[in-house]
Amino acid sequence: MAGIVILDRDGVINRDSDAYIKSVAEWQPLPGAIEAIARLGRAGFRVAIATNQSGIGRGYYDHATLAAIHRRLTDLVVEAGGLISHVEYCPHHPDEGCVCRKPAPGMLFAIQHTLDLVDLRQSWMVGDSLRDIDAGARAGCHTALVRTGKGASCEATVRSTFPEAWVCDDLADFVSRLTDSKS
Repeated sequence: MAGIVILDRDGVINRDSDAYIKSVAEWQPLPGAIEAIARLGRAGFRVAIATNQSGIGRGYYDHATLAAIHRRLTDLVVEAGGLISHVEYCPHHPDEGCVCRKPAPGMLFAIQHTLDLVDLRQSWMVGDSLRDIDAGARAGCHTALVRTGKGASCEATVRSTFPEAWVCDDLADFVSRLTDSKS
């Protein structure tokens, strides 16, 4: 295997909403994202997701609803010929001070443990926010910001804070760049 790519969910794989994604009907994949995940698998990468889901802690939806959304996501990826190895999420309200909510790297370390990864230095964290890139850097991952979701609005800050982070138009652009660099 070539390594693991850890993806944020909202704004990277699917359309984001300031009102939260509260149902399977509201969950809409971004153009090309599902196929991009499948391409990662074909290129030898494992894929995991690390996503803050404070809507649970805020009472907007429950764990069962989130599981249904993730089932829909994984089903679409399987239909496209790919696989998501693991989904890790933080259900906590931001005020709870947990160790898993990004920018803390707790979810990335949980993925590392669950998938028996020796270290994360050969891994990637791909997100659309400064907190995604910060979490990836804290865990020792390579990092990439996508301009989808909230990515374009924080690009300048990411570039100045994490100059080594790749900046890509979207997930498909990241996958093309990553797989081209491995050729």
